[in-house]
Amino acid sequence: MPADGRELARDVLRDLAESQNGIITRQQAVAHGLTPAAVDNLVARGRVERVAHGIYRYPHLPGAQFEQYEVALLRTGHRDAALSHETALTVYEVSDVNPSRYHVTVPRGRRIRRADTDLYVIHEQVLTPEQVTWWELMPIVTLPTAIEQCIAYGTPTYLLRQALDRGTRTGAVRPDDLTRLTDALEARDAPANR
Repeated sequence: MPADGRELARDVLRDLAESQNGIITRQQAVAHGLTPAAVDNLVARGRVERVAHGIYRYPHLPGAQFEQYEVALLRTGHRDAALSHETALTVYEVSDVNPSRYHVTVPRGRRIRRADTDLYVIHEQVLTPEQVTWWELMPIVTLPTAIEQCIAYGTPTYLLRQALDRGTRTGAVRPDDLTRLTDALEARDAPANR
């Protein structure tokens, strides 16, 4: 800490990284007082490692096992982004779904143009506070919300039935949610909707 009692920007940035599974963005670094050249210097000196365009890891901080999820959130550049859809089903371990891309939901009207869409799917939806919870320091939609999103997204029925069954057994899906979601799934799969 400098003699004037202020924390150094790199220390503030490290604290931020600790709350984000060891990951920071260039934009966050600049917002906390580092210049782009200072960020490049941290990379050159091995203090941080580049993991994606504009996204860096503090290699000595814990959280690496969740890095891919944190990167999916941070790359949106939106503080209200949440893990969602099939990614949330995977995190909750209630289905055999194995998504090939990471699903993240951001508020409607948020335009995100990125070239790496082969790894990520960005959905637009206004989520209420009741639809979002936290997992490993990251926002994630609740299980009922994830199932509802997956019904609309077209996730196979058998995987959603697994999620409903396992979610009900763990208490993550309440009886009223079960009825509503089962009805929505049956309506989606009705012959008239095919």
